[in-house]
Amino acid sequence: MAEETTSQTKSPSGGRGQGRGRGRDRDNDREESDVNDRLVHINRVAKVVKGGRRFSFAALVVVGDGKGRVGFGNGKAREVPEAIRKATDQAKRSMVRVPLRDGRTLHHDVKGRYGAGKVVLRSAPPGTGVIAGGPMRAVFETMGVQDVVAKSVGTANPYNMVKATFDALKRMNSPRAVAARRNMKVGEIVSRRGSTVTAPAANSDE
Repeated sequence: MAEETTSQTKSPSGGRGQGRGRGRDRDNDREESDVNDRLVHINRVAKVVKGGRRFSFAALVVVGDGKGRVGFGNGKAREVPEAIRKATDQAKRSMVRVPLRDGRTLHHDVKGRYGAGKVVLRSAPPGTGVIAGGPMRAVFETMGVQDVVAKSVGTANPYNMVKATFDALKRMNSPRAVAARRNMKVGEIVSRRGSTVTAPAANSDE
């Protein structure tokens, strides 16, 4: 009887551990449900083998949560749905967070480059919309940017354009991060870049 009692006292702890695991799974499912994916480009690839040509498909997918997190991935498979699934999984694993001003536009102008692809991203006032074409528009829309002006200079390869766009987004800095790096106040950083907030008002608040 003593052994039976001991086994019963240990079982609830294991049940609680399983409950925590199920809770984490539900949180992951909820995060994945909030992510929007966009198919940017799909290409048919032919591999020459001894028996002839073997065809497969390569997919480029961009995912984002509409709140500043975005990622991209590519996948290759014999069937289109499988290639898209692989690309989507890779994009979700490589998501990065980009600081946004007021949750709608970029903090400052920035340039990015990857290979022969060069892009220029500019912040825009409210009501401008997303002025960008092709793969760059997919990145901004999934990320949640509402006002931006983007220009691609050079190659029209969607892979290089997307990678150049991410190279530019990784260079994006918020005023809070710059102020922390320079040991300054946020009000001083904002006033220097020409904002309506003046330095005395920012100092008086702090």
